[in-house]
Amino acid sequence: MMVTSPRADQSLRVAIFVSGGGTNLQTLIDAAKMGDLGSAKLIKVIASRPGIKAIERAQLAELPVEIIRKNDFADQNAYDQALIHSLKACDIDLIVLAGFLTRLGSRFIAAYKDRIINIHPSLLPEFGGSGFYGLKPHEAVLQAGREVTGATVHLVDETYDTGRILLQKKVKVMPEDTPETLQKRVMREAEQELLPEAVRQIAAGKLLPEITRV
Repeated sequence: MMVTSPRADQSLRVAIFVSGGGTNLQTLIDAAKMGDLGSAKLIKVIASRPGIKAIERAQLAELPVEIIRKNDFADQNAYDQALIHSLKACDIDLIVLAGFLTRLGSRFIAAYKDRIINIHPSLLPEFGGSGFYGLKPHEAVLQAGREVTGATVHLVDETYDTGRILLQKKVKVMPEDTPETLQKRVMREAEQELLPEAVRQIAAGKLLPEITRV
């Protein structure tokens, strides 16, 4: 994959898409402060709606935030084009979906093919797809009687949670677990470890085709 850019900076420029509390956004912010993202740099945050905790987290970290609401556009293509325009203005290399609940269209996905990753709170392909967000994957894990669950970092394609798996980590399910306790443990033991690791490896030219600038 060849990306042509006149800039001398060889860092991986990252945008984070959010829709809620921003816990995984905070994980990336903390990792960046500790120097744990390699050559990756967090450039901006795209929020799908106003008034969410993730925006506060970004502002405290002095990260630029742009609110782009799908309902403000006539159709999916117009929304996609607005996102593309926003990212191109900042020369973004990688998009991280961190609890982002708005559907991305084919135009956007094609523009950033193999450069959009998502973190999902289950061991895909199990308990993924449309409707599996928030507590729902954890409820499904418990209802299925699974002894192990976890989280997955995967590429984003045009179908929910079917893109190529990049990293996974397992988490044990406890007999006393509720969906809420399981969600917290998966986030702490898997999501918050996998997401910075994925960004770090991508910045190092691993997991995805290396982004080369000439």
